[in-house]
Amino acid sequence: MMKKETLNLGVSLAGVELKNPVMTASGTFGSGAEYSEFVDLNQLGAVVTKGVANVPWPGNPTPRIAEVYGGMLNAIGLQNPGMEMFCKRDLPFLKQFDTKVIVNVCGKSTQDYCEVVERLADEPVDLLEINISCPNVKEGGIAFGQDPKAVEAITREVKKYAKQPVIMKLSPNVTDITEMARAAESGGADILSLINTLTGMKIDIHKRTFALANKTGGMSGPAVKPIAVRMVYQVAQAVKVPIIGMGGISNAEDALEFLMAGATAVSIGTANFVNPYATVETVHGIEEYMRTYHINDIHELIGVVR
Repeated sequence: MMKKETLNLGVSLAGVELKNPVMTASGTFGSGAEYSEFVDLNQLGAVVTKGVANVPWPGNPTPRIAEVYGGMLNAIGLQNPGMEMFCKRDLPFLKQFDTKVIVNVCGKSTQDYCEVVERLADEPVDLLEINISCPNVKEGGIAFGQDPKAVEAITREVKKYAKQPVIMKLSPNVTDITEMARAAESGGADILSLINTLTGMKIDIHKRTFALANKTGGMSGPAVKPIAVRMVYQVAQAVKVPIIGMGGISNAEDALEFLMAGATAVSIGTANFVNPYATVETVHGIEEYMRTYHINDIHELIGVVR
């Protein structure tokens, strides 16, 4: 039993202390309530909520999910009840648990993001994750995260209103992920999270039409993991701020790859749909690995590959 006591899984993200590096990925866990009967939220480092906008968003028309080999495509369109309902209903639920709360923020303009960030300034929220893969309506639909100048500008603007540390969530749908990471860091990002989904498409050959009403969707799941690990490694070499790694993590083995590539924490997303216990099992699996290899502190593993 004594050995158990000596394991340190705690990590710090911009001064916010997490009991372990495992959290949920936005959009795959609702705001916690849906999974709370399967998962003891107290055992997680943090819960990341579904995207929250300044007003309710209806999302995209259906069908908006398609299963593909090695993962899934989604074009939910960030359907959400808006920030007022979120603050009234979801935050009080999450505050019952001894876990950190990270709110994912979405918007269609810089002003949208800033409104949400300002509204959350005095709420019991530990960190803000800014989803810059949203289409920027003012720029004709290109995502904020696909132009380094836009990344830096929106980061700088959000930081003016944010009381909590800011995580910028990077899109992998770019030529050079390190360019976007440096832009976010220059804008004042406290933490980076990556990767968001890769753009994909599926065609139903029997109906001879697109499997998703939106034609394209975000690809997630095990098939994207090698790309995500590579991008996390590249970004870890390029910036000084901590990184939350995600993309196809299903278990402790996957999570450890991201930690070794340089991530301080990890998010589990699509795996929750297949196995609602994936997050807690990953925490236990990391502990098991550390015992097996006689590693007392998780920091001995973070960024160990160079």
